[in-house]
Amino acid sequence: MRKTEPNIEWLTLGLILGVFVVWGVATTVLAAWSLTAALVTLALATALYSSLQHEVIHGHPTRHQWFNDALVFPALTIFVPYLRFRDDHLAHHKDETLTDPYDDPETNYLDPTVWQNQCRLAKALHDFNNRLLGRLTIGVAIGQFKFMCSDWAKARAGQSHIKAAWIAHLAGLLPIVAWFVWIAEMPVWALIAGTYAGLSIVKIRTFLEHQAHHRARARTVVIEDRGLLAFLFLNNNFHVVHHMHPRVSWHRLPALYHANKDHYLRRNEGYRFSSYAEVFRQFFWRAKDPVAHPLMQKR
Repeated sequence: MRKTEPNIEWLTLGLILGVFVVWGVATTVLAAWSLTAALVTLALATALYSSLQHEVIHGHPTRHQWFNDALVFPALTIFVPYLRFRDDHLAHHKDETLTDPYDDPETNYLDPTVWQNQCRLAKALHDFNNRLLGRLTIGVAIGQFKFMCSDWAKARAGQSHIKAAWIAHLAGLLPIVAWFVWIAEMPVWALIAGTYAGLSIVKIRTFLEHQAHHRARARTVVIEDRGLLAFLFLNNNFHVVHHMHPRVSWHRLPALYHANKDHYLRRNEGYRFSSYAEVFRQFFWRAKDPVAHPLMQKR
């Protein structure tokens, strides 16, 4: 990529500051007027905040990473420590290991042997989670449970950076707690529900952004959507473009894709959907993939 990013991406910086304002209004003025409207607004703000954290991980909106990290460190997403999100996501960007149940921290596939040994309830939950309806309802809970169990095991095994990330996350929650004690008009249960809903929206993006494929370059999707969800995901629906150019800022991805569309579709061997509406029509009720990784052998 010849074109370099500016020293400060004012649009991204403005969005980060704006999402804090929207979150604050949702938990105060809006919550006092209409709790339903506040919940919807909080969910949308949480989804956008998660996408902004993703932008920060990839070096935006300034060239000073410590400053970028500080901008999104307040734990508005509540459940996920930013430092753990950062580490796992950067590990996920090793394209040669995408979808691998052991080397890709963001995959939903399981080792076939692990899948075979699951109890009936666990299999039923995972199977439902592989439908978009399931991902929207129980996806966050399943992902959080697996994530926390994994981090607990790593921390007990002596990975001190895991403990440090969670301690820092708890420190980042203190301003949220103080806000809700002295300022917010929203009940705590509504904060939890709205945050969960926001992270469920993010699950729409991650639902099929990677597929099992023998060729690493063909594992990453393009969804040619330009609506509300594309904005909330900061155009990360042009996912193969992002994986090929991870340092390119979100607002440049659509133009980059459309200027080289044939190239990117050759690259990912046509793994493409026209919109999120198409994704909903095809996979709201049915699974796109098996839970067990289809290209792995049982051990």
